[in-house]
Amino acid sequence: MKRNLIKQYNLPEKVIFCKKCTISNQRPRITFNENGICSACTFAKHKQETIDWAIRERELIELCNKHRKNTGEYDVIVPCSGGKDGSFVAHQLKYKYNMNPLCVTWAPLKYTDIGRKNLDSFIETGFNHVLGTPNRKVTRRLTQLSFEHLGDPFQPFIYGQTNFPMHVAVQNNIKLIMYGENGEVEYGGNMENANIPNKRIKDQDDIYFSGLPPEFWKDYGISDQDLFPFKSPSYDKLMSNGTEIHFMGYYKFWDPQENFYYCREHVNFAPNSERSEGTFSKYASLDDQLDGFHFYLAYIKFGIGRTTSDASHEIRDNKITREEGIALIKKYDHEFPKKYYDVFLEYCGITNEQFNEVIDSWRSDHIWYKDGTEWRLRKAIWD
Repeated sequence: MKRNLIKQYNLPEKVIFCKKCTISNQRPRITFNENGICSACTFAKHKQETIDWAIRERELIELCNKHRKNTGEYDVIVPCSGGKDGSFVAHQLKYKYNMNPLCVTWAPLKYTDIGRKNLDSFIETGFNHVLGTPNRKVTRRLTQLSFEHLGDPFQPFIYGQTNFPMHVAVQNNIKLIMYGENGEVEYGGNMENANIPNKRIKDQDDIYFSGLPPEFWKDYGISDQDLFPFKSPSYDKLMSNGTEIHFMGYYKFWDPQENFYYCREHVNFAPNSERSEGTFSKYASLDDQLDGFHFYLAYIKFGIGRTTSDASHEIRDNKITREEGIALIKKYDHEFPKKYYDVFLEYCGITNEQFNEVIDSWRSDHIWYKDGTEWRLRKAIWD
């Protein structure tokens, strides 16, 4: 079944690229100003030139003072996989701001060796930790259904990753949850909350994946009991607990590369021995064997691969030039994640033919055309 991505994601038919970074207007919810600059670049400039970070740190200290228990009990939840970002948040809160964090991980679909090693190294440097592992049979089925019907096999993981920390917070009477960056404002999305420190807790009841109704999952034999770990606690429970969800990126200048250097020094974080497929970096999103297919599906659906996303952020952070980013995109953005392809097929219980059928169903005609047997982008950033 061919998908209508323009309608489904409210995408513009004409593809244009930001004049400062490498992102295109096909990223859902991103906006461009009259000068052709994307909202993420506009926010990056605001972050670098306007925000008084000393004032923001004082706000963070006040927040910590408000929630610090001084009783030996946990006073903040930090969602953390052992990667550079969550580890940075947890280490800063514990060792600089004297908080007592409980670190929470939603288990990857299939751990990589380096991902598990980094999580263990992080815990060994002095942190209390909870690992949430959902029913593997249910997770596999949700992953397969999400790959086919949502064009993103990581949707169930993303919802569990988002909602499990809230369950742990409610169960342990911990009011504060501290995430890393606000992805919507850092990478180009809804800018409504760009200048507030927290995520508003609203409409938490009955959250289903990307608007699919509960009947969809039930038609495939997925029960409410099966879905429970992937869903948020009720709004009433969150309000009764006094839950607050904040972003460290509001209080601290957020720089992923600097987080990597910090965690290499303080929590023994190790990069991969080779670059990640589809990009040039070695230190981001390392813990799951299947995450390459999340990035690859973004490339298929929006023409925005892993290199495009990485290069855009590094351009905004003044690590590389736009010209360097374009060269990297041309070299790596199209790369297929072949290393764990057989693992992905086995995990989802599908064949190579079924995989390709799903992939082609998510190719939009305004982004792709077929040249003989080869699929090509209608508009590439280097054209």
